[in-house]
Amino acid sequence: MSEHPTSDALPEYAERVLDVAELIPPGRVMTYGDIAEWLGEGGPRQVGRVMALYGGAVPWWRVVRADGALLPGHELRALDHYRAESTPLREASRSAEGHVPRLDMRRARWDGRAVGPTGGPGPEGDDGGGAHN
Repeated sequence: MSEHPTSDALPEYAERVLDVAELIPPGRVMTYGDIAEWLGEGGPRQVGRVMALYGGAVPWWRVVRADGALLPGHELRALDHYRAESTPLREASRSAEGHVPRLDMRRARWDGRAVGPTGGPGPEGDDGGGAHN
C-alpha cells in the first residue's frame, strides 16, 4: 500500500489511480482516460472522481482533460506548477476568456512508459513522448 495521507484506508481503485499520478514525470501529463486505459479499468469519470476526492496528496496538475484545458477553479495554481516544471503550453488567443493558456497535449502527454531515475529515458530508450491510444 502506498503512503497517501488519509484517515481511512483508500479504496483499491483510488490507490491505483494515485499511484499512476505519482509516476507522471515533471513537465508531462496524462489524461483521465489515459490513466483508466493504463490501469485497464474504469474510465475518465472514475479517474476524475478519484482525483477530486483524494488527489490533493499527489501531483494533481499532471492529470488533465484530453483537450488541454486547465482545471476550472485551479487554473492559476496549475499554471504555476506547469511553468515551474516547463510543461509545454499553448498560449491562449486574445479572444479566450481570461487569456488562460492550454496544455500543448501533443508535446506534454506522457504515454506511461518507464523513465530513468533522473526523469530521462528509461531502459527501453524511450523518451516518454507521444500518447498511447
